[in-house]
Amino acid sequence: MPEPIPRTDIVTASRVSRPGPLAVACASAVVAGVLLAPQAQAAPADDIRINEVVTTGSVDDSIELYNKGTTTVDLSGWVLKDDNNSSSYKIAAGTTLTPGAARAFDVHDKFGLGSDDDARLYLANGTTLVDSVSWSQHSDPSWSRCADGTGALRAAEVTLGSPNDCLAAVSWPGSGSVANADASNVFGEDLSGLYQEGGVLWAAQNSGKLWRLVPNGTGGWQPDTGWSSGKTLRFPGGTGAPDSEGVTVTSAGSAGGVFVASERNGSGSSRLSVLKYDVTGSGSTLTATKEWNLTAGLPSVGGNLGFEAITWVPDSALTAAGFRDESTGTAYVPSQYGAHTGGVFFVGVEGTAMIYGYVLLDSGSFTRVASISSGLAGVMELQWEPQASRLWVVCDDTCAGQHRTLKVNASGVFAATAVYNRPSGMSNLNNEGFAVSGAAECVGGSKPVYWSDDSNTSGHALRRGSITC
Repeated sequence: MPEPIPRTDIVTASRVSRPGPLAVACASAVVAGVLLAPQAQAAPADDIRINEVVTTGSVDDSIELYNKGTTTVDLSGWVLKDDNNSSSYKIAAGTTLTPGAARAFDVHDKFGLGSDDDARLYLANGTTLVDSVSWSQHSDPSWSRCADGTGALRAAEVTLGSPNDCLAAVSWPGSGSVANADASNVFGEDLSGLYQEGGVLWAAQNSGKLWRLVPNGTGGWQPDTGWSSGKTLRFPGGTGAPDSEGVTVTSAGSAGGVFVASERNGSGSSRLSVLKYDVTGSGSTLTATKEWNLTAGLPSVGGNLGFEAITWVPDSALTAAGFRDESTGTAYVPSQYGAHTGGVFFVGVEGTAMIYGYVLLDSGSFTRVASISSGLAGVMELQWEPQASRLWVVCDDTCAGQHRTLKVNASGVFAATAVYNRPSGMSNLNNEGFAVSGAAECVGGSKPVYWSDDSNTSGHALRRGSITC
């Protein structure tokens, strides 16, 4: 299970952006002891709305504001209150909210949000009510507007700083049938991230090992020649074994390097890094040619709750979709960065269920350009599917094998477009890897996908299913 999300990261006075304008709020009450939807009231015709309220859990007493309008609003001195006037939270000077953006505020030092309470927003004069919401029981775990900025409050996952969790899960978008895709007990436990590169399937194993797999002739995979036991991974300099959890390649293919996400070093200490490996040699050990250690700029997590996933998205796909750069607050312009891989690496953190996007420069420096709440209890795998221009986010048995897809929305940020239950024919496995085959394998409107089961259930770590093209 993931660790609680640190308060210092989830609720701050400067949050990441979220999607653009949507439609108006609604009502709630308790009738004959039955809780109806919480009441959301809009006072003046202002574009700032209370969008999410969290009253319990690791980020309790948090209120999120959202700008559903088309112009930036200065929130300097605006006031947040609960259902009484004995105490209040004043928003810091210089705080602004751009269109389609949200900011979450941790108010617990000023007042607490109870099980039967209100959250109220006032202009800086402290008397002009802008918006208010009320509820009659604690959030479980969040009260969130659906749609963002305008809809009714409803129970949802905590998504402070990201699109509210307003999508209902639907059936798997492919066949419900799932079959084993490996021979018995080839890998053992701890097989994790996957990435399919044409006729090769790359697999990262937690024990500091990388596998190159090729088709076995029956719809599954087997180790390639020279990779019968996988290859041992090392940090730069040849010392230390990374806890390798995710794997991906860029448009240059594996010839340009294979990139591995690691969450800790051999001693068990948290070390959230992206490592680049030259896989063209014949040796049994691979030493990283470059490391981007991203630990310092991220919330602290337990040693086994760090990077679980990685995928690469080309710059051309991001600019075509109007992706907005978090570091500048404007449209992403790849040319403003130094030499890099021609894309953005997205990594998933298990302990916080957050997804972060980085431009990793050839020089070894980096810039974070996106912070995305997955809406899941944990992130175990990320996969960019070029054919559909969507980002797959995968959880394991912690979330009953749920998958989500995200796309860049009109505000330039990644937002959920669908939530899928696992295929009906697959048990609730500890799947930590997921790979989507390319468009060339689309036959009769469907194409293969693969999962890796960290637990090696019944002696098998790889399974094959399908999705619609």
